[in-house]
Amino acid sequence: MAGACCKCPVTLSVFKRSLSVGPRGCGSPPRPLLQDSMSQTLRTCYVYLNQTSRSFAAVIQALDGELRHAVCIFYLVLRALDTVEDDMTIPLDKKVPMLTHFHTYLYQEDWCFTESQEKDRQVLEDFPTISLEFRNLAQEYREVISDICHRMGVGMAEFLEKKVGSMKEWDQYCHYVAGLVGIGLSRLFSASQLEDPEVGQDTELANSMGLFLQKTNIIRDYLEDTTEGRAFWPQEAWSQFAGRLEDLAQPEKLESALSCLNLLVTDALRHVPDVIAYLSRLHNQSVFNFCAIPQVMAIATLSSCYNNPMVFQGVVKIRKGQAVTLMMEATNMRAVQTIIFQYSQEILQKVSLTDPSRDKTLHILAVIQGKSTMSQSRSHHLSPMYLSAAMLLAVLSWQYISTAAAQAQGTGDV
Repeated sequence: MAGACCKCPVTLSVFKRSLSVGPRGCGSPPRPLLQDSMSQTLRTCYVYLNQTSRSFAAVIQALDGELRHAVCIFYLVLRALDTVEDDMTIPLDKKVPMLTHFHTYLYQEDWCFTESQEKDRQVLEDFPTISLEFRNLAQEYREVISDICHRMGVGMAEFLEKKVGSMKEWDQYCHYVAGLVGIGLSRLFSASQLEDPEVGQDTELANSMGLFLQKTNIIRDYLEDTTEGRAFWPQEAWSQFAGRLEDLAQPEKLESALSCLNLLVTDALRHVPDVIAYLSRLHNQSVFNFCAIPQVMAIATLSSCYNNPMVFQGVVKIRKGQAVTLMMEATNMRAVQTIIFQYSQEILQKVSLTDPSRDKTLHILAVIQGKSTMSQSRSHHLSPMYLSAAMLLAVLSWQYISTAAAQAQGTGDV
């Protein structure tokens, strides 16, 4: 994007904003549950995780076994990459090579970058600590993290000055900054042997997990992004309704703006059947919770955004109490299906008779409701141990959200 940074939940949707359940930029996230067996450098990595990920730290630490450390380092590596991409003080002739070669820094013991002006610059300034713990991971984890870092860096460099024009390019952009995170996480799940190999091999479903989160963030953040000079809504969509993207915020353009908004929400919803299919394959409870929570947050947010003029006037967020309820409930496939069905029903009730995307919206909602009511071959049953873990995660997240409530005015983020 010319003169603007890419929109990445960690880069992307899955980490930086998509998995966050608390209001942006507010409060302090829960402290990591450090263990005596951790090295000092690994402890430092968890400190950085808490400093840069807000409430996502609690979700990572609920993962089982060595997967927890692998995902923590994966997050920090992508956070460092994202910090380079976001820093507009780095000239392009320097930034592009840094992005495309960033994966090689993982094997350079002393590489660091001390010139960043970004708020998360500590992950670049102390990158040797992160890269050391990366090199301490098992080879199967290192291969995944390095590969995704390389592919993402190349994709970021491509979109530095490239506008998101067509709907196909929107998918491509979201793949680079979010789909690759979903693919990488899925490969880590399988590498840990907590999940079957097919979870990591089915890149189409994993990509959809990331795209659904990223598109939700892009749709929700229209006003914030356009105010700051960033453009992530695809031109193919908004050009049908306005001469300029920022024109959609004009009161006289409300009808056209809502038509464009509903078109993009409908496009995002087409990933939900893949989300349902992906979640239904998971066996490990901690992995299921890790994946399901942000997805149900996303469909709740899309329901709030659909046909809502507030998208063009402020920030649309789900309530913090609603967020905690979703975290408490999204612990098994049947509950997730019920949540998805309920929010798809809410959207259905908002579909206007005159909306240009009406037929497509009704079709995808029918598909989603069909998928969300199908009986599953396997149900997730909560043992007392996992119920306690889910309660702990909800309490940690509630503490974070409550700390931020003074600024959030009673709302929660995706």
